[in-house]
Amino acid sequence: MYTRWLKATYPFAGFGRHVSIDFSCDILRSSARDIQIGDHVVLANEVWLNTVPTSDNSGPKIILGNRCKIGRRSSISARNRIILEDDVLLAPSVLIMDHNHEFADIDQPIRGQGLTKGGRITIGKNCWFGFGAVVLCNSRELSIGRNCVIGANSVVTRSFPPFSVIAGNPARLVRTYDMEKKQWIKTL
Repeated sequence: MYTRWLKATYPFAGFGRHVSIDFSCDILRSSARDIQIGDHVVLANEVWLNTVPTSDNSGPKIILGNRCKIGRRSSISARNRIILEDDVLLAPSVLIMDHNHEFADIDQPIRGQGLTKGGRITIGKNCWFGFGAVVLCNSRELSIGRNCVIGANSVVTRSFPPFSVIAGNPARLVRTYDMEKKQWIKTL
């Protein structure tokens, strides 16, 4: 019922079929116009989708592709653009942000300094993020290629190629998929 109510009353940029959004999710009505949700998307309890108001109206800031599953207590906050392509799976407590709080002036409280300009994040199709993984992009483009696995509690601040296993803080490449051998190969 809650999902139907959201679809009918919030001005989403796009809202697919067979979407399930838990009633405890935090999505502001003012952010809805910057959010596009594909078909068969699931938002578990206490998911937060946030967009930062800007004068740039060049389309949705958060795009969730078809069949994305967002784990409980996960947060996605976009100033510019965050794209999750089809079949992306987030475990609980994942954070994805394309900006940060500004902290250049040590004489001012951080909350009063505004936000960084940020960058753009693209997560390729069929990626899996472990519990507590973080993706932060303070500038330019950050891309995680398709079919990547991001380990629990990893902190990703740079791009990685498709078919990678990424882990650590800071995140580093630990395995790649060898198409000829049809197996994951350790890179350490």
